[in-house]
Amino acid sequence: MINLAILISGRGSNMKAILNFAATKKIITPTVVISNNYDAAGIKIASKFGIDTIIIPNIKDRRIYDKKLEKVLLKYNITPKNGLICLAGFMRILGADLTKKYKNRIMNIHPSLLPAFAGLNAQKQAIEYGAKYSGCTIHFVDAGIDTGPIILQAMVKIKDNDNHISLAKKILRKEHQLYPKAINLFATKKLIIDGKIVKIINHV
Repeated sequence: MINLAILISGRGSNMKAILNFAATKKIITPTVVISNNYDAAGIKIASKFGIDTIIIPNIKDRRIYDKKLEKVLLKYNITPKNGLICLAGFMRILGADLTKKYKNRIMNIHPSLLPAFAGLNAQKQAIEYGAKYSGCTIHFVDAGIDTGPIILQAMVKIKDNDNHISLAKKILRKEHQLYPKAINLFATKKLIIDGKIVKIINHV
């Protein structure tokens, strides 16, 4: 069984989708939710699921923060061999030491079709650029910003009357569907990672 940590900073809607999936499928064990924000709405949601929540307040030094994070992960038996870490709206960049140690064990969700519109405000970037389509991407986390191997993507059409708020809502609905799918593929060992390429076994 794979031990799961979910990292959040805000509302926790993707976290909720993941926890609902975990409760249904029973192929992965959520052990802890970690946040950098005492006021994150997702903390209350995690508590309703009976999941332990830990707050690690923000500090500027990334290495020190990551060491504190790793200490919590190991306390909950989330190791580079048996663990999966899902970033679900976690508004911090993880450092190279941690991402290397947990290589291909950290997933992130991004509200664009990477490599397009990486970084912050992806929905606004898509609107301002005049893109006709956007979507969301699940990828493994590396030392870069939204540069890790892509696992799954889902597309949405951008209509002429869309703004960044309406686009964000459409993408979020796709995110809630896509993240559990990616976790399922990981937990059932259907992902083959070859450098930057992720191949999926028997995926329709």
